[in-house]
Amino acid sequence: MPAKRRTFLLPAGLTRRRTHIAAPDTGEPATDPATATAGPPDSRLIDSAVYTRGHRYASPNSLAETYQCLHEQDEAMAWIGLYRPNADQIASLAEEFKLHHLAVEDAITAHQRPKLERYGDTLFVVLRAARYDDEREEVEFSELHLFIGPGFVITVRHGEAPDLATVRRRMEAEPEMLARGPEAVLYAILDQVVDGYAPVVSGLENDIDEIETEVFGGDPKVSRRIYELSREVIEFQRAARPLLGVLNALSTGFAKYGTEEELQRYLRDVADHLTQVVERVDGFRHLLQNILTVNATLVNQQQNEEMRSLTAASYEQNEEIKKISSWAAILFAPTLIGTVYGMNFEHMPELKWHFGYLFAIVLMGLVCTGLYLIFKRRNWL
Repeated sequence: MPAKRRTFLLPAGLTRRRTHIAAPDTGEPATDPATATAGPPDSRLIDSAVYTRGHRYASPNSLAETYQCLHEQDEAMAWIGLYRPNADQIASLAEEFKLHHLAVEDAITAHQRPKLERYGDTLFVVLRAARYDDEREEVEFSELHLFIGPGFVITVRHGEAPDLATVRRRMEAEPEMLARGPEAVLYAILDQVVDGYAPVVSGLENDIDEIETEVFGGDPKVSRRIYELSREVIEFQRAARPLLGVLNALSTGFAKYGTEEELQRYLRDVADHLTQVVERVDGFRHLLQNILTVNATLVNQQQNEEMRSLTAASYEQNEEIKKISSWAAILFAPTLIGTVYGMNFEHMPELKWHFGYLFAIVLMGLVCTGLYLIFKRRNWL
C-alpha cells in the first residue's frame, strides 16, 4: 500500500476510513465501476468522479455509485460537484461523509458570508464568486460551499459562477497536482474564484471612468448610477475581503497539518492576488465617494446658477409689472374723471359751467402729473 500523504487540512497520516459494503448475491459477475452504466444522471449532480493517484478511476452517475466506487479503492478521492442540491442529497452526503449538521444547514440555506470552519477532520468553506455582466454592466454574485475531508471534496454551487468544470479539467491535466489530494483541489478552486475577480475589477474600473465623464458632462442620471455602482463595490468588498481571513486561517495550519511546501507557495500566491484585488476595490470605494461629493458640488452649483437666473428673470418681470401698473394707474385717473362727467345727469354741477370743460382737462392733467411724479420718485418708471 502506498505511503500516506501529509496534508495541510488533515493531521499527518490521517486518511479516510475504508468501509466494506458487501454486494448482494445476484448470481451475476461484478461490474467494473469505471465502465458501469446507470439510469439517467441527476441534473443536480453536475459531475462526480473518483480519483486514484491523480487519475480518474470512475465517473459515477449517482451518489450511491460514487460511494460504492470510493469504498472499492484504497487511497481514493471522490470529487462530487452539485448544483443547488435538494435536502435528500445533502442528507445522503452528510450520512456518508459524517458532515457536521451545522455545516449541512448552512449549505442548504445558503446566503452565508465567506468563511472557513473546521469540524474535526472536515473543513467547511464558503466562497462568494463574482461575474461581470457586460451587457447589463452589473456584477453578479453566487455562493459556493465546499466540504473538504479525508478522501473527498464536495462542492455545492448556488449560482452560475465559478466555472468548476474548468478547474476539474485543469486538475485532471495535472495528475501530479491532483494526487496531492483534497487540499490541492481546494487550492485550485480558491485560485479560480480569485482569478474570476479580475474581470470584475476591470469592469468596475471602466464603469467608474464612464461615470467621471458623465459627471462633468452634466448627465442628470449620473447620481443614480453612482449610487448603484457604490452598492456593487460594497457587495464586492463583502465577497472578497473575508476571503483574506480564509486564506490566513489556512496558512496558520501549515505547520500543524504538515502542508507541502509547493502548496504553501500556491496558496501564498492566491493570497497575494486577492490582496491586490481588495486594495483596488477599496480604492474604488473611496474614488466613488469623491465622485459623489464632486457631483453633489456640481449639482449645487448648477442649482445656484438656475436660481440666479430665475431671480434675475423674476426681478426683470417685477420691473415690467411696476411700469405697466404705473401707467395703468396714470391712465385710470383721466378715465375716471371723464366717466364722472360723462354721466349726463340733468342736475349735475359744472355741466352748464362756462369753465367746466377746462376744469376737467386741468384736473386730469394735474392727477396724471402727480401720479407720474410719485411713481418716478419710487423708481417704478
